[in-house]
Amino acid sequence: MSDGVLDEAYERLHRTGPEYQGWLSNHGPMAVEALVRHGHPHRVHRWLDDYLGRLDELPRGLHPIDDWRSALGDPKRAGDWLAHFDRQLREHPWRAVLGTWWPRLLPGIAAGATHGVIRVGHAVRALDPDDGNRQRLTELGQALGYWAARWQPIPGTDRLLTGVTDQPGTDDNDVAAALAGLPRIDDQTGGVRDRLEQLPGVPRWEPALATLRPVRSPAEAERRLTTLVHRAGLDYLRFGHAAPVMLVHAVTAPTAVLRTLPALDRGLWAPSLAAAWAATAAMTSVYAPANGIAPPTVTPATPAEVFARAARHGDEHVVKLADAILDAYATSADERLLTAPGYAGQLI
Repeated sequence: MSDGVLDEAYERLHRTGPEYQGWLSNHGPMAVEALVRHGHPHRVHRWLDDYLGRLDELPRGLHPIDDWRSALGDPKRAGDWLAHFDRQLREHPWRAVLGTWWPRLLPGIAAGATHGVIRVGHAVRALDPDDGNRQRLTELGQALGYWAARWQPIPGTDRLLTGVTDQPGTDDNDVAAALAGLPRIDDQTGGVRDRLEQLPGVPRWEPALATLRPVRSPAEAERRLTTLVHRAGLDYLRFGHAAPVMLVHAVTAPTAVLRTLPALDRGLWAPSLAAAWAATAAMTSVYAPANGIAPPTVTPATPAEVFARAARHGDEHVVKLADAILDAYATSADERLLTAPGYAGQLI
């Protein structure tokens, strides 16, 4: 029954575009997947009834994507990219399509304020390894198409995306220290694209990125990515008050990458960690204040109740943060994390 609800929701959403009101991301596919995943399918259609009214129609393609490199990051080609991936996923197994395009898209992980990779992560989680479900394949195609259309690199990350090296690996303390050592841009105003453009002018930005050293194996990349999600979740409790919505993505972007790892060649795991780190670091540097605060007290709850509260709240960012936090809690058992979604619910 839950799977049927998700497929019905996807069918409704796939008539809409990946953005609305100019460049705001369509969160519908991500939110409904999380609601179904955590046992709240009964809320999906009513939630969509309220949400669909703000969305734009699905953009139409004009010309096939021939030179994909020149078309990356061109939002005017959004319809063309959606059509391209729809064809790709009709003609090839979805894992093959993902494996081809993941390394091409990964350097542009900032796409749509990281919503490109986040939507892909939700889509991949909804697919079984040999899934031929048309609604779910369509969702993966639209997620990949959105990422390609809004493809945007994070300044200074080219050297991070080199894969496995012989340098010493990281540990949990390195991840925490790397996050703690991130600089901040001077002018934390304006949209995400304006803020990211300031990073090349921050003298300590590239050295701070390099603080998280390369890993030596795919398994180590997975462990460090798990730790990154955990630590980013704790940082939301310190910094979330400054940008309650945007700092959610410092948690959900690396979570999306972590969820996608099992569907990828293990040779892609190390660069995936590097890109996820760059995304979390960038969102922190352009939105978080230099000094954190102690958040207000949030009533303790079980993991199930944490998500139930987020579902009742209804904001798509609160729902997605709760979804990511429960993944982090399942691997860390750190009960401090469970207060983050409730805190976000107070702020948003």
